[in-house]
Amino acid sequence: MSNTLDRTLAALADPMRRGAIELLRRKPRRAGELAAALSVSAARMSQHLRVLRESGLIEGVDSPRDARARVYRLRAEPLTELSGWLAETEAFWGAELAAFKAHAERTRRRKP
Repeated sequence: MSNTLDRTLAALADPMRRGAIELLRRKPRRAGELAAALSVSAARMSQHLRVLRESGLIEGVDSPRDARARVYRLRAEPLTELSGWLAETEAFWGAELAAFKAHAERTRRRKP
């Protein structure tokens, strides 16, 4: 597993950060908007945003309307890597379960 994937999974382990990601999936938002929508203090939201930025899941850009405001948006790369890893894991377990099912059916047919 890559370091990027490890950081992505660690960042997504927290329900508040997953909530922020869910909101950012819809549209970029300022920290204050995220804090209000998730009912947390600005300081607490800032801590969560720091973790999400350090994991590479989000990035902050200057607002085109207000140079003092920073707008946060999702970055696709970490989520693409996570999606690929999940697809590989699902394919592995799908094959394992199919083999187990075939074995169970062969075993069942052999018994009188």
